[in-house]
Amino acid sequence: MPDPIRVGVVGAGANTRLRHIPGLQAIDGVEVVVVCNRSQESGQRVADEFGIPRVATDPREVFEADDVDAVCVGTWPYRHRDYVIAALEAGKHVLVEARMAMDASEAREMLAVARQRPELVAQIVPSPLDFKSWRTIRRMVQDGSLGEVREAHVNVLGEASLKADAPLHWRERIEYSGTNTMTMGLYLEAIHRWLGPTARVMADGTTFVRERANPDDGQPYQIEIPDSLGILATMESGTRVSYRISTVTHAPAAPNGVSLYGSKATLHWQPGDRMTLAPIGGEPQTLEPDPGTAGDWRVEQDFIDSIREGKPVELTSFEDGVLYMRVTEAVARSRREGRAVEIAEV
Repeated sequence: MPDPIRVGVVGAGANTRLRHIPGLQAIDGVEVVVVCNRSQESGQRVADEFGIPRVATDPREVFEADDVDAVCVGTWPYRHRDYVIAALEAGKHVLVEARMAMDASEAREMLAVARQRPELVAQIVPSPLDFKSWRTIRRMVQDGSLGEVREAHVNVLGEASLKADAPLHWRERIEYSGTNTMTMGLYLEAIHRWLGPTARVMADGTTFVRERANPDDGQPYQIEIPDSLGILATMESGTRVSYRISTVTHAPAAPNGVSLYGSKATLHWQPGDRMTLAPIGGEPQTLEPDPGTAGDWRVEQDFIDSIREGKPVELTSFEDGVLYMRVTEAVARSRREGRAVEIAEV
């Protein structure tokens, strides 16, 4: 029988209810013993749905509980720093929802505390875009199968902001999101897995849909976060990456995804984790992941394995989270200041 692990949940958002709570409860010897949500009522609903025996009204009740070994932080980014640090300082392992933090400074604080407690597991919920393909793509980049990867093009185009009656989303609220913009962070994380760190960014963006009704009070809310963003990035490897990210683009001509243009071949990745490969002079053909490398969603199992077996966190470590948060903040600075920003500045 594996060692029992008792988990407390702070913030039971959509992904926590869809993935984390059932994923943890499905693991032998793991019990979710307490949940704390935005209100007593919402916490009780979650407890009733999943058979969780206790509802807390203050996150500190979870962090300080003697019967909690690990904490799942499922809030929006604005609470991540405070709750992660409190949990680690209380001696709890932590799984925190992505994006890691509001900005790079908060992410660094979280990493510093995690490093002070190396016996504790600190894991960020990873970008799930490329679970099947990332090992294959990284291998092909590193072993020269693509040749010199000179350019990468990232298209993330959609029309969510064009729906005038759509409710205000937390991603549109800077007080909840900080420097995070649309789904940029998901793609930054994947690009870093494939190509290594970003060295420099130049960004420009705007907000076309500037106002929505605030569901908290029904009053107009002024949106500051861009709904149209372009980034020109240079990786430490020398690869140039262009990002086009928008929620105001209806029926784009090209499919969303990422294209890696090498001197020997072009690799196209598309949502759904599908790949094609076109050698120079050839047509794109379906590319399957390397045998034995295609992963799937196992975030909760990886978290528990790291606790029980001491496995290093791979997807996603706090170190990797700090890296993408530094780029996220550099993008925000570049937009504000109208200049290129070296990641080393952030």
